[in-house]
Amino acid sequence: MTQCNHGAMKFSSCRRRRVRVDFSGGSMSSNAGALLLREVDRKLGLTDRVARALGDQRQRGKVHHEVVTMVRQRVHAVAAGYEDLNDHDALRHDEVVQTACERDESLASSSTLCRFERRAERQWAVAIHQVLVEQFIASHRRAPRELVIDFDATDDPVHGHQHGRFFHGYYDRYCFLPLYAFCGRQLLVAYLRPSNIDAARHTWAILSRLVKRLRQAWPGVRIVLRGDSAFCRHRMLDWCERHRVGYLVGLARNAVLERKVEVACEGAERGFQATGTFRTAHP
Repeated sequence: MTQCNHGAMKFSSCRRRRVRVDFSGGSMSSNAGALLLREVDRKLGLTDRVARALGDQRQRGKVHHEVVTMVRQRVHAVAAGYEDLNDHDALRHDEVVQTACERDESLASSSTLCRFERRAERQWAVAIHQVLVEQFIASHRRAPRELVIDFDATDDPVHGHQHGRFFHGYYDRYCFLPLYAFCGRQLLVAYLRPSNIDAARHTWAILSRLVKRLRQAWPGVRIVLRGDSAFCRHRMLDWCERHRVGYLVGLARNAVLERKVEVACEGAERGFQATGTFRTAHP
């Protein structure tokens, strides 16, 4: 058999830098970024709290992969761009990913993770979002004066025949239509929905729960809803006014509105042409 192994090779030095090639690289991985996420997660304790919130009803004597390990495995994989469960047939042996999950042996297989995720139900979603909101509250050293909650819906394209997929005319593709809520740069809600619904569907109920919890933590805080024209729904805005929640939403263009603002728009255009700024020109 041909012996292909080779010892270290030395090359000419570059000033004070020595150059050497070594072929005994050991275990290699392209997922080193997971180690940075591991340090962040250690500081926040996020995956640990999510695992405790989900609980574990399995028989302890038959458990090999803990819930917290499987949560970390999926979180780190998705963050690294591995969305599909079958990616874990190889990832479970990646020593960097194992280290990020606080393990020194093979992680859960794709079939084990599939069984784990099939246990997910509505209460799991509620529990995970409660952890996110509590993390957001804990991130403030003092009570904020104002919180602006941004709601937005976007497309999540699908490339198979997943349950709940529908064609969306605006995005011109088959997709899901998840709803997100951010406050600043922190995620409060990530809610997966089918795409055959109104973009504002369930926003009212989610906003109500967020407002209730945030005001429990900070009774004097001013809360503002912000969204595009998809969230301009009179019932939700009426609720905001009754519950002292400010709002800043877009308004979709329509013929009636355009007629009413025609004079103001013409004045703004003349003002811009005259001054180079968006100021209405007065007669």
